[in-house]
Amino acid sequence: MDHRQLRDNIRTFSLDDCARGNQGYNRVLLQLFGYTGHGKSSLINSCIYALDDAGRFIEHAEAQDQDGGKTMIRKAYELTGNITMVDNRGYNRMDGFQRAEVYAQLGNFIPIGERVVWRDNYTDMMTIVERSDMDPNYTDFIVPVLVYSVKVGLSERTELKIFISNCIKMTGVAPIIVLTQKNSGDFWDMEKRFKLIGAETVIAVENYTKESQIKTLGRTTDFLMFINGAIKQVKFRMEQTRNPQEERVQRKIFLLQYIHEADKKQEEEKRERERSQEEANSRKGVWGWYNWVLRR
Repeated sequence: MDHRQLRDNIRTFSLDDCARGNQGYNRVLLQLFGYTGHGKSSLINSCIYALDDAGRFIEHAEAQDQDGGKTMIRKAYELTGNITMVDNRGYNRMDGFQRAEVYAQLGNFIPIGERVVWRDNYTDMMTIVERSDMDPNYTDFIVPVLVYSVKVGLSERTELKIFISNCIKMTGVAPIIVLTQKNSGDFWDMEKRFKLIGAETVIAVENYTKESQIKTLGRTTDFLMFINGAIKQVKFRMEQTRNPQEERVQRKIFLLQYIHEADKKQEEEKRERERSQEEANSRKGVWGWYNWVLRR
């Protein structure tokens, strides 16, 4: 398909037209995740710009090019009446309770529009899960999207491999990998490395920005291909019988298990620090006694 056909395919897509109908889903949610400063917000701006065949570039999502990121609140940006992109809070690392917080966003256990605060204890994380049951969201068809900058290079391979695997466990959909800043490194090599750790779909793009907003056919097509790739994922999964409410239950079970494991690991690390401190104090006491004897 050329860019016009791709654009029309996105605009006319409806869950009602899937093989078994919508099966209880209301919209497709493209859930964007990634390390801070890798281009999630810029990707949203670029996709909106690529879909608008006549409009000017607008910075709908506030982008941050340097490390740190600006997104603190889960924000939704409507591409069409049936497809929405969500800018989730970026992270500097993915371990322990911070990773649990990422999965809470992925599973829609943190409402869109709510500020995301990195929590570091079992009680706070459990509160998130319990509150989500007051107004459960199970009508969004979730497509995970991992945004990663080619410029940075692939260093956290183990963490990313775990994330890809857990996205599939939570949503039943393999995350789409979007490589940003494709002109700042060897994106072909990056694509190969991601596929070696379990990625199925990898798309490289060069985001539009205020400083670089002249539309070109290649750049625009890349963004439209990304959105169409998500639609293909949805249509494939919707060929099978789905139960949105049951799938939310399974996501909750996964998250609860993860929170429990994170708590166990935190307690083990705490005990190990305490043992190390006790041993250090003991050695200090022995040396103190030895020096006292020498002085006598």
